[in-house]
Amino acid sequence: MLRCLPWSEGRALYTGCYLRYSSIDFLNKQPAKGSSRGTIIIIVVSTLSSLVVLAVLAAAGVYAWKRRCIQRKRGSNDAEKWVKVLRDSNLNFKYSTLEKATGSFDDANKLGQGGFGTVYKGVLPDGREIAVKRLFFNNRHRAADFYNEVNMISSVEHRNLVRLLGCSCSGSESLLVYEFLPNKSLDSFIFDSSRGKELTWEKRYQIIIGTVEGLVYLHENPTNKIIHRDIKASNILLDLKYRAKIADFGLARSFDEGQSHISTAIAGTLGYMAPEYLANGQLTDKADVYSFGVLLLEIITGRQNNRSKDTDYSDSIIATAWSHFQLGTAEEIYDPNITLNDDSRCADVMNQIYRVLHIGLLCAQEVRSLRPSMSRVLQMLTKKEEELPAPTSPPFMDEKTMEFNDTIENDSYPLYAGGKDSIATMGQSSFYPR
Repeated sequence: MLRCLPWSEGRALYTGCYLRYSSIDFLNKQPAKGSSRGTIIIIVVSTLSSLVVLAVLAAAGVYAWKRRCIQRKRGSNDAEKWVKVLRDSNLNFKYSTLEKATGSFDDANKLGQGGFGTVYKGVLPDGREIAVKRLFFNNRHRAADFYNEVNMISSVEHRNLVRLLGCSCSGSESLLVYEFLPNKSLDSFIFDSSRGKELTWEKRYQIIIGTVEGLVYLHENPTNKIIHRDIKASNILLDLKYRAKIADFGLARSFDEGQSHISTAIAGTLGYMAPEYLANGQLTDKADVYSFGVLLLEIITGRQNNRSKDTDYSDSIIATAWSHFQLGTAEEIYDPNITLNDDSRCADVMNQIYRVLHIGLLCAQEVRSLRPSMSRVLQMLTKKEEELPAPTSPPFMDEKTMEFNDTIENDSYPLYAGGKDSIATMGQSSFYPR
C-alpha cells in the first residue's frame, strides 16, 4: 500500500473484485429535497381532492334523500287532503256498504275488467243498481290515479259521459261507484258476431253521434278542458236505449286553452294511440281524434284494430280500410251485421256508412294538424251535403320498418301527390305486446 486510504470515501478494484467504503450510506440513497417536497404536495392534493369529492357526493345524497322525503310527505298530505274532502262530501260511500252490495265482490257480479281495475255490479239497500270499480293498486304511488279519476269525472256532467255516484277511500281498497249501464260496453257487441246483430246501422250511428258529442264537451268545456287519452270500444258504455256514455277517466288530463300540448308519460292502449304521442309524448286533443278515427273504423267493420298476428286478419283495420278506400271497394269490409236488413242496403244508408268511413280516415291521418277537431267531426257527420276533403295516408305504412314519417306540420302540407291520388307513401304497422 503506497499511501494512506481516504478517510471518508474509498474504492478499490483488483482481479474482478470491487470494493467501496464511505462515511455516508451509498446503498440507500436519500431523495433530494425538491423531490421529497413534490411527493408531499401530490399526496396532499390527492387527499384533499378525494375529501372534496366525497363531500360533494355526500351532499348530493343528502339533498336527494331530503327531496324524496318532501315529495313523499307532500304526496301523503295531498292524499290525506283528498281523503278528508271526499269523506266530508256526498260522494263518500262506506266500504262495508259497497262490499255488501257486490256480494263481497263475487265473480258472478263481475261486469268486466280494464287496465286499472275490475268492475262489479252491485245493488244498494235502496234498490239502486250501481257499478263498482275495484282498483288494482291501492298504495300511495297509485293514489294520484284514483284521485285524478274522481276529480276529472266529478267536475264534468254531460249526457254522454258516465256519471260518477261516489267512491270509497277509507277502507282497505279504493273503490269508484258509477251508474249502472245494463248493455255494458260497445266492444261486447261489435266484436261479437252474434251480439253484433243487435246493433243495426241506425243504433251504431246513434252511438257514434253520442260519442262525438261527449268528446266535444270534454275538449271545449270552458271551465275544464279534458283529453281522455284512452278512447276505445271498451270505454264506450251503453245504456238501456244504446245511448253512448264515455267511461274510464283514469288516464285523462286537463289542459289550458293557451297550451299547444302537454308533455307526459306515454299511457293508453296500443292500436289507438296517435303516432306523435307515441313517438314524442306530446299530448293534444288530436290524440283523442286519432283514437276516435280508429273507433269509427271498428264500428263499421266489426274488427278490432289491435288484434294479434295469429288471427284471421293480420293487417290493422286502418291499413285495410285505407287500401279499400283507395281502390273504391270499401263495401267489402263492412260488418255483415250492418246489412242484414233490407233497409240497411238502401243507397242512403250505404252512402252514410261510406261517409263515416271517410271521416274515420280523416281522423286517423298521420299529420296531426290535418285531423279535424271533434266539433268539426260533428259538423261533418250532421251536414251530409258538405263535401269532405280527401284523406292523406295513415301512419306506419311500412310494417317492415315501422318508420314514423315525422312530417313538419303546417297548413301547406300537400293533400295530393302527383295531382290525383292522396298521399299513400307509407303502410300500416301494428304494435304487438311481448
